Amino acid sequence: MRPVSIWQRSPWGLLLCLLCSSCLGSPSPSTAPEKRAGSQGLRFRLAGFPRKPFEGRVEIQRAGEWGTICDDDFTLQAAHVLCRELGFTEATGWTHSAKYGPGTGRIWLDNLSCSGTEQSVTECASRGWGNSDCTHDEDAGVICKDQRLPGFSDSNVIEVEQHLQVEEVRLRPAVGRGRRPLPVTEGLVEVRLPDGWSQVCDKGWSAHNSHVVCGMLGFPSEKRVNTAFYRKLRKRAAKASARRPKPLGRPITKLKVKPKPRVGRGSIKRLLAQRQQHSFGLHGVACVGTEAHLSLCSLEFYRANDTTRCPGGAPAVVSCVPGPLYAASSGQRKQQQSKPQGETRVRLKGGAHPGEGRVEVLKASTWGTICDRKWDLQAASVVCRELGFGSAREALSGARMGQGMGAIHLSEVRCSGQEPSLWRCPHKNITAEDCSHSQDAGVRCNLPYTGVETKIRLSGGRSQHEGRVEVQIGGPGSLRWGLICGDDWGTLEAMVACRQLGLGYANHGLQETWYWDSGNITEVVMSGVRCTGSELSLDQCAHHGTHIACKRTGTRFTAGVICSETASDLLLHSALVQETAYIEDRPLHMLYCAAEENCLARSARSANWPYGHRRLLRFSSQIHNLGRADFRPKAGRHSWVWHECHGHYHSMDIFTHYDILTPNGTKVAEGHKASFCLEDTECQEDVSKRYECANFGEQGITVGCWDLYRHDIDCQWIDITDVKPGNYILQVVINPNFEVAESDFTNNAMKCNCKYDGHRIWVHNCHIGDAFSEEANRKFERYPGQTSNQVI
Repeated sequence: MRPVSIWQRSPWGLLLCLLCSSCLGSPSPSTAPEKRAGSQGLRFRLAGFPRKPFEGRVEIQRAGEWGTICDDDFTLQAAHVLCRELGFTEATGWTHSAKYGPGTGRIWLDNLSCSGTEQSVTECASRGWGNSDCTHDEDAGVICKDQRLPGFSDSNVIEVEQHLQVEEVRLRPAVGRGRRPLPVTEGLVEVRLPDGWSQVCDKGWSAHNSHVVCGMLGFPSEKRVNTAFYRKLRKRAAKASARRPKPLGRPITKLKVKPKPRVGRGSIKRLLAQRQQHSFGLHGVACVGTEAHLSLCSLEFYRANDTTRCPGGAPAVVSCVPGPLYAASSGQRKQQQSKPQGETRVRLKGGAHPGEGRVEVLKASTWGTICDRKWDLQAASVVCRELGFGSAREALSGARMGQGMGAIHLSEVRCSGQEPSLWRCPHKNITAEDCSHSQDAGVRCNLPYTGVETKIRLSGGRSQHEGRVEVQIGGPGSLRWGLICGDDWGTLEAMVACRQLGLGYANHGLQETWYWDSGNITEVVMSGVRCTGSELSLDQCAHHGTHIACKRTGTRFTAGVICSETASDLLLHSALVQETAYIEDRPLHMLYCAAEENCLARSARSANWPYGHRRLLRFSSQIHNLGRADFRPKAGRHSWVWHECHGHYHSMDIFTHYDILTPNGTKVAEGHKASFCLEDTECQEDVSKRYECANFGEQGITVGCWDLYRHDIDCQWIDITDVKPGNYILQVVINPNFEVAESDFTNNAMKCNCKYDGHRIWVHNCHIGDAFSEEANRKFERYPGQTSNQVI
């Protein structure tokens, strides 16, 4: 029987209940929508481009199907709720009319109405799930504040329950003297709870727990800790505690660990100080080892009224093994390099930061992508650890790191998380009809904290993404900021600077920055900077050292950058070159325009014009933009040059190099586009053309489009009149001077075997420069033209 209050036993009580509707057992009516337990069963993501990580088209997965939200009645209050669902603190704006591009699939919500205080979008009013009269041209988007909710792991790909959870993890070194180099690989495990940092009791601590912690901190694996050393340290600390009842010293932050640490007085003091803090907040950690975040493990938290915490135990200690990019000492690097390295069969492409990008795998000497069907954090973590990073922070779907080109090798990859390589995971082979590149899978990996971003800054720019580059030099007690000489500063150097700053790619590397105020920093402290573009910081690039040699003095000629989260990525369709290559003997009287644009060999200048001919190797080239930003010429329209002969404006001085090389790399013939007319020849089905050269139009290549230069147009050739019969290499390089920034320069070169007998030419084995394994490339260079030939 349900209990009844005394008020219900009297007429006055009954009347009072009816008037105020507050009687026990009589629920009060409400017009608010029915509250549900969070967004259980729903997943959220941001999609579309161009965009930043905290903005985009809102997509919801319900019943296994992704869909969008219509912008009808959409408000900032609804954006607040959705941003919190995505793990951000609040919204700063919202967009309508598919600003980030139209989505696909269902339109899950229409006429969404929120007050802004709802814990879940399920508490907002709407027309009901899947009930909409909109099209995807009305898809809504949000712009969230770039600040994460405490305890939110990432982008609700990891669902975190709404109760006490681990927000962050760090290692705190327990021993050592001086400043410890970053990244810190060994120390006491500390977790960040809502009330601050706490230690973890080591009772029941396992290697699986260490594996998860190391993965969160950006390390691929863990190693055993010298427990005897820490036990001895604790015993000596206990003795010191008995002699010294008062706390000694204060907690340390970052200290250097020796290979064989001595248990000194300072170490005892530090451990004693930590013990006296009684900062244990977590125990009973039980991980399987495949979790991407500690919050996914079984956790037991100490209650606030616990008087005794971790009885008989000690703080958990973890030691991690850094990946090749982050090995702190030369000894670690040599040890890792000495290990036998198998053929790399997994790589990341298109990411703006280290440890992120589109996942590509090597199969049958051909790189291809992975379909995002059933792509999850376990599979993404296997990729990250295989590449020397930590566990996956996010498993990306829908080609959010740009679309690949060519084969799609794998689909429905199902990893347990324990596999050493993605190829050990069960998967399905796939055909082009089963999946498209709009479904390419990607990852964002956890990275170690190195602190390199604190040694560089930008000043004078109009936004945080641009400015004059300032670097910090000197040791403890003598640190100072200075400028970089602008001599030879270019795109590759600017890319490293933007990467070190955490700002993505470099749109421009500037050698003059007179229009940016330098403030009170006037000293040039670095010169002769030369980078390959793959370095993590400018310190890893070659430079003059302490001796400064700058041809142009003054703050006006110092280095600057303009950074961007997105960049273009050009790729040549190598198979088309092979399919269309042939020889033509072209009369000189038809080559006047080509000679004017310097598209013939030098010997053509002394030819008996207009009599005679030139022998040309002709082929078509199709250049795709697979990046996340349009490819635009560096020069503005005001500096383009009109060429009357061919009737178009040249927006780039040199866009492509065509070369014939001997097997040892000696150039015997060359051709190049002295300048280029960039435009969208064709595009993917869902992409519209933006650039056309006619009528002084804008030039460029749109994302998802390609520029086709047919074999029968002028300068689409190499003049081989003076080339003797033999075996050669045909090489094509796009954007050879790195004049325009791209997300990936390693795929800008194409090579082919080429055999010429004086009358005919055979072109085969065409591939992008990094498309083959190292062993295949060695064979290619050693035995050009020795495989079966096909007459063109």
